[in-house]
Amino acid sequence: GDVEVGVEQIVDFQRDIGVDIGTMLDVFGRPDQTEEELQHAVDETVARAFSSLETAGENLLLNGPIQGGLHSHLRADSASKMGAVEGPHRGFAVHPIGGIVPLMERHRYLDLVKIILATRETIPLERPIHLFGCGHPMLFPMCIALGADLFDSAAYALFARDGRLLTPDGTVRIDELVEWPIASRTLHGHTPEEVRKMGKEERTNLLARFNLEITQAELARCRQAIRTGTLWALVEQRSHSSPELREAFLHIAEVISKGSLSENIVGQRMIEASAPIRSGSVKWSEKADHRPHLIHARGLIDDRWRPPPFDWTGKPMNNPKMLLISGSVPPWRDSVRGDVIRSLRRDPQCIPIIVMKAGHLPFDLEDWSPLCHIQAVSFEPGMSSGLMDGALAENLDVKGPSSEEPSSDKDDDAIRTWLERSQISAKCSVLLGMDRNMAWEWLEGMTVQRSSTGRIKNVFDADGAHVLSPRLNDGGLSLTTSGAIALHALDAGLPEVVSIDDAVPFLRAGRNVIHGFIEGTRNAVRPGLPVLVVDRSGALVAHGVPTSTAEEMKRFSKGIAVRVRGGVVNEDKL
Repeated sequence: GDVEVGVEQIVDFQRDIGVDIGTMLDVFGRPDQTEEELQHAVDETVARAFSSLETAGENLLLNGPIQGGLHSHLRADSASKMGAVEGPHRGFAVHPIGGIVPLMERHRYLDLVKIILATRETIPLERPIHLFGCGHPMLFPMCIALGADLFDSAAYALFARDGRLLTPDGTVRIDELVEWPIASRTLHGHTPEEVRKMGKEERTNLLARFNLEITQAELARCRQAIRTGTLWALVEQRSHSSPELREAFLHIAEVISKGSLSENIVGQRMIEASAPIRSGSVKWSEKADHRPHLIHARGLIDDRWRPPPFDWTGKPMNNPKMLLISGSVPPWRDSVRGDVIRSLRRDPQCIPIIVMKAGHLPFDLEDWSPLCHIQAVSFEPGMSSGLMDGALAENLDVKGPSSEEPSSDKDDDAIRTWLERSQISAKCSVLLGMDRNMAWEWLEGMTVQRSSTGRIKNVFDADGAHVLSPRLNDGGLSLTTSGAIALHALDAGLPEVVSIDDAVPFLRAGRNVIHGFIEGTRNAVRPGLPVLVVDRSGALVAHGVPTSTAEEMKRFSKGIAVRVRGGVVNEDKL
């Protein structure tokens, strides 16, 4: 039955029984309530927040629920105010989103997505988000992609009691089954007919364990997808499970698209937090171009890529013509290189551009993964690109493999050397943030070391120092310590993470940069792309690869912020 409890009393009770993370007494908001009623729920919950945190004491962590019903502005207001409350010892440890079970019961997934997005807009970035009552595996990928960290639900038991089985694609009733829809350890050795004949308690227990097994398996699948960078592909796959889920997914795609135009802060954060380089391939689909990492990659190319300052004859580029190469398949260094060399021999003032499903890709970035590993039925022209704004273009339709005949012609040798320098300078510009002209000048007199297949794996400057290592597995670019020192001395515009003084000795020794020990950032820090690590005076202490955005580095207090690839010894102390 119902029990009347007070705000402090319920927190006292949870603290006394040893709860790890307690929940304050909030005012529940239902989707069918009026805006005035929901505003009261938000205000009253916020009013109870401080006393709840005060009662929790030093050891009990507390949930701070977010209310607001279907009204996005109320959800955002609730998240902002609850996130700002600070008790004597701390603020809320976790923010559950409440009042969503009625929506999930009615398959109102679009409303669920809008609520999560509204909450994400104002909630502190460092606070975990918990979805109260969300327990269907079908929803996990989408909710996790939107930033949900924790789930709790009795759905596995409640559905079992009703003879329903949870699957990653929906719900099925045991009364309808002749075969199991999914293999499981729990149901191995049983047929649906045998389970139907069991007693109520035995059947419920067996189906509950099956539902829990499937729930845990889907969470594991999501964690693995995060590690491999394929979470959004899983989200899109699951979106086909129901029309309502597909509707919600299409709304997310629109939000991300607006984020690319800086019209939606949550969509923009999704893009910025998604590493633009990753190994593996992309299976193309109708909405694949809305995946955050692909938008991030295209944005980098549009914003940073510029033609090389000189053609292969040494003449300045003057309104170069874009050579649009279509009909070819990756790896383009093999399929079109011969055609590119012949075209450049004929017209040095042209820039080879690959036309692909994901837009236009400069030939000097042809091995950028996953852009070079898009699996599609055809490679017909995709979306337009900022590269082509106002540019003259010539089309080159490659019908078959391009042969590059062995040649000792000096012009061909010069073209190959130019293509290599163009590739490395383009990557310095797009991936490191250097000015293209500065990168071109810095690479004057460069030499290279090749792999057994002839690809560049190490770059040496004119003095013979190993400065860069193009990565053959994903097309990225790794800085060496010598390269970091050289580019820092050039003030080349690379992104920088500023460390607090106490951490500097550890960073010079090659230890990772940890959240909470960061003074600030300079230039555009992007996950997965190289950064320099400096002290407050601007002196270089290390270089590495960030795992988070500049905004996250300001807020997070735990975990690795930059995986350091090399520390820089303080020469003054040698």
